[in-house]
Amino acid sequence: MSAEDSASRPRGPRPPNDVRRAPLDRIDLILIDELRRDARIPNNALAAAAGIAPSTALGRVRSLVERGVIRGFHAEIDPEALGQGIQAMISVRLQADARKRISEFGKQIAALEEVLNIYFIAGADDFLIQIATVDTAALRNFVVDNLSAHPAVAATETILIFEHVRPRNGTAY
Repeated sequence: MSAEDSASRPRGPRPPNDVRRAPLDRIDLILIDELRRDARIPNNALAAAAGIAPSTALGRVRSLVERGVIRGFHAEIDPEALGQGIQAMISVRLQADARKRISEFGKQIAALEEVLNIYFIAGADDFLIQIATVDTAALRNFVVDNLSAHPAVAATETILIFEHVRPRNGTAY
């Protein structure tokens, strides 16, 4: 390693959730792929898929969580089963003078019960918000009351979701 390479490397410990902390190897990638497909996979099946001992799989998954590579394990709930049969993606463009409050706006909107996901995006719009509501009237009320009436919002566009197909396992809801 040259002195230049050594000088460009960060010194001291990285924050605990810094995903750059250690590179991902082939085993890590197998574990991640299996967990992405089924977060409830039993540890012994996960270990078998990666060709490692169950104790090693458990330690590796724990390390991936501690390093922030795996952010969490989630149950994907069918909104229609909860009486929320209408889903939409809403793009939101903020007023030019509101851009300094982007984080604050995102937190406010993410706290609303209809919100499934919120994305801060690049391009003409600032956010893409996925919501689920009971009907089109509730969708309209969400947009009017929470977005159009918000002083930071310049424009919105609502796109209805007919079906969601997960790329990894092909199931739709």
